[in-house]
Amino acid sequence: MTASPPVADDLRGVSQIGTGLARLSRLLERTAVTPGEDLDRASFMLLNTLACTGPSRVTTLAAAVHSDPSTVSRQAAHLVSMGLVARHADPDDGRASLLALTDTGAALLEHNRQRRDDRIAAITRSWQPAEREQFANLIDRFTAGYEAYWCAERSNSTRS
Repeated sequence: MTASPPVADDLRGVSQIGTGLARLSRLLERTAVTPGEDLDRASFMLLNTLACTGPSRVTTLAAAVHSDPSTVSRQAAHLVSMGLVARHADPDDGRASLLALTDTGAALLEHNRQRRDDRIAAITRSWQPAEREQFANLIDRFTAGYEAYWCAERSNSTRS
């Protein structure tokens, strides 16, 4: 899927979005986790996905978080060792296992969600409610578009 290039009038806005996303990404990498209090981003994503989908196979989790199954398997093993995730036999296929969020994992996920939401509330405190709603809608739209574009690109590259 190749999008047409932006017209000259849009280039400044597109570049500004790209620069803003790069700055935000670097900032999140440096500041998003308070050691001893927060989950790292990968763990948060896996726990959050399990909370949303329920017990899942590693391959399903990997697809949901756009990662490699071997990477997710290592991350999941760490979460199991921490007692945040439990491994159970898959009732549909005894050779496979399902990963499920434990009560401890759910509590830590909720704690981290609350800390994240508190940070966002502090950052957007001076915004009007309509501005927060507009930003939330735009970031959801952008993320969905990015995900669709990325998935289409991956699909096209595997066909080549």
